[in-house]
Amino acid sequence: MKRTHNCGALGLNDIGNTVSLSGWVDRRRDLGGVIFVDLRDKHGKTQVVFNPEHNTKVHQIADQLRNEYVISIKGVVQKRPEGMENPKLKTGMIDVRVDELEILNESENPPLAINDPKELARENDELRLKYRYLDLRRPWIQKNLFLKSRFLKEVHHFFNKNEFEEIETPVLCKSTPEGARDYLVPSRVHPGKFYALPQSPQQYKQLLMIAGVDRYYQIAKCFRDEDLRADRQPEFTQIDVEMSFVDQNAVIELFDSFVTEVIGKVWDFEPPTTIRRMPYTEAMLKYGSDKPDLRFDLEIKDVTELAGHTDFGVFNNVYKSGGKIRGLAAKGCVDFTRKQIDELTEYVGRYGAKGLVWMRVKEGGEVETQVAKFFTLEQLHSFKEALEAEASDMMFFIAGPEKIAATAMGQLRLEIARIKGLLDPKKREFVWITEFPMFEYSESEDRYVSMHHPFTSPMPEHLEAMLNGDLKNCKAEAYDLVLNGVEIGGGSIRIHKPEIQEKVFRLLGLTAEQVQENFGFFVDAFKYGAPPHGGLAFGLDRIIASLEGQESIRDFIAFPKNTSASSPMDHSPSAIDISQLQDLHISINAPSKN
Repeated sequence: MKRTHNCGALGLNDIGNTVSLSGWVDRRRDLGGVIFVDLRDKHGKTQVVFNPEHNTKVHQIADQLRNEYVISIKGVVQKRPEGMENPKLKTGMIDVRVDELEILNESENPPLAINDPKELARENDELRLKYRYLDLRRPWIQKNLFLKSRFLKEVHHFFNKNEFEEIETPVLCKSTPEGARDYLVPSRVHPGKFYALPQSPQQYKQLLMIAGVDRYYQIAKCFRDEDLRADRQPEFTQIDVEMSFVDQNAVIELFDSFVTEVIGKVWDFEPPTTIRRMPYTEAMLKYGSDKPDLRFDLEIKDVTELAGHTDFGVFNNVYKSGGKIRGLAAKGCVDFTRKQIDELTEYVGRYGAKGLVWMRVKEGGEVETQVAKFFTLEQLHSFKEALEAEASDMMFFIAGPEKIAATAMGQLRLEIARIKGLLDPKKREFVWITEFPMFEYSESEDRYVSMHHPFTSPMPEHLEAMLNGDLKNCKAEAYDLVLNGVEIGGGSIRIHKPEIQEKVFRLLGLTAEQVQENFGFFVDAFKYGAPPHGGLAFGLDRIIASLEGQESIRDFIAFPKNTSASSPMDHSPSAIDISQLQDLHISINAPSKN
């Protein structure tokens, strides 16, 4: 069974050599008694030939072969007959005339079509996850995993070169508030008490800075019990980084280099050496999102003052109530049908918009709209100027509370880009979003909560205002790295003074007892000389999926969960034997049938 080559290695230079190959039968064809088999391993495919005139015994064994049998062969490399070459295949100029064959293992008829990408569309996700070990044999899935492996090798090289220490942090830790739901692990030796699986190593990496580690990184497993979607999994991987004696500029500059030296190298393109930075308020105003997609030029404009002083009741009422009116010139969209406009109106309604006002800029500059009677010609012309609209453009307007107007218009911008084919998968536009609000108001909790996490430092010029309780206008030293409209990483400069950290906890509504109970060990550590520090965490699978132009991260994870956070393959989560529960001092009440 010793292999001399892999199934993607042989070429014209190997003609005449005797070689040994092993792998899976990818495809078998019987052409007039001569059997052709595409032999597959992770490196590629090689066509091997069983000719009864050459070796009758081997040919008889080969007649038993079926897809996904595991075999080992020995034979001579020969040039394919003229006209039989396959230039699409790395080994397509040669095949191997087989002298010896051993069937290492047979296979039942697989429930997945492993060698046919077209079958993927006909297979449901549950079937793929149930037989994930077969799904992983598919070359295009393996390509994703091997790309991830190659990327991680460069990640380790980058951080080693920059004198970071790779240090593991605990997987069993303390459950704390302020975040998504924790996955909890009961303790057998401490009845009634629970560990939590880490949502991130946040507190531990800050403690490493207090410990004097100076530069830390880790490929960290993280866990969050939250609703799933295409770019979320209950367990995921972060490239987790923390540094001492740095400011925001130092962190961002390091990761500008990371993008150039690691991402640019693995994906073979040239990113900008210095990535553009954009304040949060600018991103929300111009793009309606704190993760703007900059592959296309559609910019949102604030037309509140202009629109609010018209006779159009919708605009006028929103203006008087302190809301905002946002506008967008959709280039070349004058041919949008009424059906398309109705669909866009319904679409923005999902994001809270009460309606969508539209205007067409016709040839000659005339503006057409169903609500023309509420505006003067001068006002319609002013809208056109404000949005920089030209003939053949559509103008759209959304009015409402600032957050709704911004978000709904941002989503409309993206939907128009999808309709017009502006989301070029070959373009890669990076941007740093900075100066995030430190707090945001939660309607459901009726209080301010941390926009990032409670360990984020306020910007120095906002510290005094924050200490005086002005949470609405306080900005943080927080930053996110965005690629093509996807947040691939984020971080902040951390609070390093204990009195400021305790003040933030209080501003978030935690009592002194709650702070001591949940964060006592952490706050105490800062009393012993904490250095200024900051860091960043990248979502590993999200980076790779974004760079590959994929929305879902699942095909970049070997054994992912489905949308209900379960595994059809091994049926986890599963019921536990009653004796195990007794060891943990746990009893389960049967769920109500209602």
